[in-house]
Formats: sequence, C-alpha cells, structure tokens
Amino acid sequence: MPGKFERLNAAVCGGAEALGVAAAVFMIALTCADVLGAKLFRSPVPGSLDMMMLAQLVAVTFAAAGALLQRRHIAVDFFAERLPRRARAVLNGAVSLACLALFAVVAWRLLAHGVELQKSREVTATAAIPLAPFAYAAALAMVPMCLVLAQHLLGSLAEARRDEP
Repeated sequence: MPGKFERLNAAVCGGAEALGVAAAVFMIALTCADVLGAKLFRSPVPGSLDMMMLAQLVAVTFAAAGALLQRRHIAVDFFAERLPRRARAVLNGAVSLACLALFAVVAWRLLAHGVELQKSREVTATAAIPLAPFAYAAALAMVPMCLVLAQHLLGSLAEARRDEP
C-alpha cells in the first residue's frame, strides 16, 4: 500500500504528465494546421516553428517525471542484476542520489537562465514569444523529477536496511 509521499508523487507526476500530453496534442494539432494551411491555402501558420520548439520543451520536461515514476525509462541492469540484494539496493540508492543532485542543479540553472532571459527580454525568432516563462516552466518540471528520485532513494535505503536476504 503506497504511503502519503508515494500518493503525493503520483498526483504531482500525473498533473505534470497531463501538461506534457497536452503539449504533445498541441504539437500534433499545430503540425496538421500548418501542413493543411501551407498545402491547401498556401498560408502556413505564422511562428509555427517557434511554437513547436516551445511545445516540445513543455512535452518532454513535464512528462519525464511520470515516465520515471512508472519506470518507463531506459535502464541497463546487466551488472546490477548479478549483485546481492543489499549491494543492488545500495547501488540503486547511490544512483538515485546522484540523479537527484543532478536534477536539483538542472532546476537551479534553469531558474538562473530564466532570470537572464527575463532581464534581456529574449524572445523567439519569428513569433516573438518570451522565452523566460518556458525556462521557469522547465525548472518547475524538475520538481516532480526530484520528488520521484527522492522516493527511489528512500525506497533503496529501506531495501538496503531490510534484514532478510
């Protein structure tokens, strides 16, 4: 039975994943509108490339935590499978800790980058969409990633402390 932290992670990741899916659906609709507009009316959607670029950012960053939570990411366990249970748990905990540190730094740097983009009023090339909100959104999308990695770390620590072989 999942605890409160696991249920919170599932809810947060589910909401973030819904945003990612919405961005992917937007990308599909935009591509259809752009192609139809260009082929049928000789008028593609203005700024579609900029919108596609930003939608990809939202789709990937917000869907990543859900994939990590459900273990749908790529993993190579060839070496780890051969280790004893406790050593495997310690290794998994070390990897989770390293990934947690990495994504915390990524979130911090995305926030700093967002501040720089906001100060310089940076916008996309053709549609002039401000970039700072998307850097902040990507930083926000790292929060569920960190929560999931913390959950994996705690699970690995609990597994390593378990007495049975």
